Amino acid sequence: MVQFSCAVSHGELSICHLDLLLKIVQLIEIHESNRLLIFFKQRTLHASFLKTQCSDSHERRTIFALSSGHGKCGVAVIRVSGPASRDALSSLTGQRPLPPARAAVIRPLLDPRSGERLDVALVLWFPEPRSFTGEDCCEFHVHGGSAVVSGVLQSLGSLPGLHPAEAGEFTKRAFQNGKLDLTEVEGLGDLIHAETEAQRRQALRQMAGDLGQLFHAWSERLTQCLAHSEAYIDFSEDDNIEDGVLDTVDSEVRALQREMDSHLCDSRRGERLREGVHVVIVGVTNAGKSSLLNAVCQKPTAIVSPVAGTTRDVVETALNIGGYPVLLSDTAGLRETSDTVEQEGMRRARQRLKQADVVVVVVDTTELPTNMTDAVHFLQDYLNKVVLHKSNEELDISSPRLEDWIVVCNKIDLVQVEDFKQLPKIHKEHGLPQVCMLSCKTGCGFDDFLHLLRERVEKMCGNPLVGNPSLTQARHRLHLQNCTQYLKQYHQNRDLDIVLATEYLRMALRQLGKITGKIGVEEILEIVFRDFCIGK
Repeated sequence: MVQFSCAVSHGELSICHLDLLLKIVQLIEIHESNRLLIFFKQRTLHASFLKTQCSDSHERRTIFALSSGHGKCGVAVIRVSGPASRDALSSLTGQRPLPPARAAVIRPLLDPRSGERLDVALVLWFPEPRSFTGEDCCEFHVHGGSAVVSGVLQSLGSLPGLHPAEAGEFTKRAFQNGKLDLTEVEGLGDLIHAETEAQRRQALRQMAGDLGQLFHAWSERLTQCLAHSEAYIDFSEDDNIEDGVLDTVDSEVRALQREMDSHLCDSRRGERLREGVHVVIVGVTNAGKSSLLNAVCQKPTAIVSPVAGTTRDVVETALNIGGYPVLLSDTAGLRETSDTVEQEGMRRARQRLKQADVVVVVVDTTELPTNMTDAVHFLQDYLNKVVLHKSNEELDISSPRLEDWIVVCNKIDLVQVEDFKQLPKIHKEHGLPQVCMLSCKTGCGFDDFLHLLRERVEKMCGNPLVGNPSLTQARHRLHLQNCTQYLKQYHQNRDLDIVLATEYLRMALRQLGKITGKIGVEEILEIVFRDFCIGK
């Protein structure tokens, strides 16, 4: 090598030197080729191992679980999903032929270890892909006694390759196999936990795919915008792109942004319906707040006492009012006090007041002036100083929150009702919250209050079957807000840097994909070649 180097430096390269150089180059190439071959072999083995592990953990693993509720019942449903479902069905039915697909058949169930009869059940066979999970599935509809269910589960667990399902694993597999998107999965969960008619309707609509279809339609339009923008960047110099492509993209992005912004301005109807409308009862001590809570609940939920300041903490209960879920809270009485415990109760009351969707302000009617003008001023001061805690300020009657408040004038059984007959009308004319006159003791006026409360709650939630499906999860709102922000960034950078603006479109599309759980790039390429015939 020293001789070769010296020869090269002096410009004297003989035939033997050239042969030596070629051999060195060949050795280097062989060495590098071997390194690359080893590298790719290692990568292939690693990928194969990961694929095997993933296949073993998800595709090849057969799971089983009790799909119906726990406890004694008439019929219990046990589900099996995975490639060993066929063998499990045959084993428990004494190796009889499989029943016709999706047809219920009565079969005796036998313990595969001892041959002992466990039960006589309805069995169903769902070959892939037409099953809930998209895999081979079978179901055993057995009698719901705990001994029967336990025996069948133990028999399934004794079969090779079968494992107890983890929480939510059947639904997870349905999502992984493309049977459900994320919004449909969430709709299924909401349907299971629905406690009111309105919640059931909303969950069914989401589970049917209405919300997912809305997001998919937006994703398709945004994907087309992104594909056209990328095609303009990559192929515009080759005269393969028609004029005005970016103008069309701009127009479509603006339309998408308007639709998404309109969908976001829904006052959180879907989320309120899913979680329950928060209704908070506030007022001074001994106004009748706890009595009103008990009357609405139709049971003694809160302690009622003539002693002022009995309620020290928030008393909360869940209700169904007119088919809508309501979370009703009674709070500590608002007054000046040096009692530290009562002060903490009032702090919690004001905190809950800020979080409330509907506020019910309870007033002792015996404290109202009989003159209507003075009574209106009294209620204004009451709302301002006592409830809102604003000592020297005028009541902001234009506040949107006050529109949904209800002022309850309690204890009308202790006054002359005729003296206050015009109060609700005059109060409304002054732009103040609606007044409801009632007596928790006699029940007079209580039905009117419930009707008014139901109207407020229904207004908050809306009709889940009318219009576009509502956003039901906080994550839906977050990703959709992020999407609209990226669309705004596209317009701001469109004339400055089309490449950067296009990247914002990609980020917006990714946010939509996070809502449904479907994020990919194949659709973009399909649109590029379909719409522009790049390369013919």
